[in-house]
Amino acid sequence: MANASASDLEILRKYDTPTVCNVIELFGVRSQTAGYMDKRIQACYKDLPPTVGYAATATFRSSAPPQKGGDYGSLDEQVARFSELPGPPIVVFQDLDDPPVAATFGEVMCTTYKTFGAQGLITSGAGRDYEQLKDVGFPCFCDGYIASHGYPHFLDIHVPVHVGGLVVNAGDLIHADANGVTNIPLEIGAEVAQACEELVAAEDIVLDYLKAGDVSVEGFAAARKKLGARIGELKQKYGRS
Repeated sequence: MANASASDLEILRKYDTPTVCNVIELFGVRSQTAGYMDKRIQACYKDLPPTVGYAATATFRSSAPPQKGGDYGSLDEQVARFSELPGPPIVVFQDLDDPPVAATFGEVMCTTYKTFGAQGLITSGAGRDYEQLKDVGFPCFCDGYIASHGYPHFLDIHVPVHVGGLVVNAGDLIHADANGVTNIPLEIGAEVAQACEELVAAEDIVLDYLKAGDVSVEGFAAARKKLGARIGELKQKYGRS
């Protein structure tokens, strides 16, 4: 299994997450209702471009003091373990407090992660420092905001986590933008990057017709038929079934 290359990741950053989801469907490797997070996980800064990277997972609590160590006691270890991943990390937290008691992240954590090469942060919990993080330019995805950090501490690093209805394993390839978060099956990561341009070109068959003016139902139907034929060709090219 070959990991997506740095150039593949750069291509993926050019496309929005819905396009990536549509491309994954061409391969037929999973249900079309699987592999993405639900609407609880929202982009904090919707004007930031798409981000892509490999999941650096962790579990988190803030409802009571840690049994050992201090606040954020595992942050150093987490950053050190970024090197275990096949490429740039995206930090993915599962907040084990339900409902969340305090914020998972803020300005200091996100600045730390960005400095050490992380491409973003996703949590089932909450964030804070909304205004300060605007200037950091670090993509964050969460379920809302809470002013206090409570007693923040990590429990386990690089373990499977459950966030927004999706199980995320350390090293999963994650793509996220203002529309939401999806994972890209590792075995097709490089091909998904290459197929994005082809899918966008196929969709442009209909969009270009609609934007050209002087449309008719018959012409629209013909454009849709041409699009369907092109999608069929791409499924034939990339499909695994």
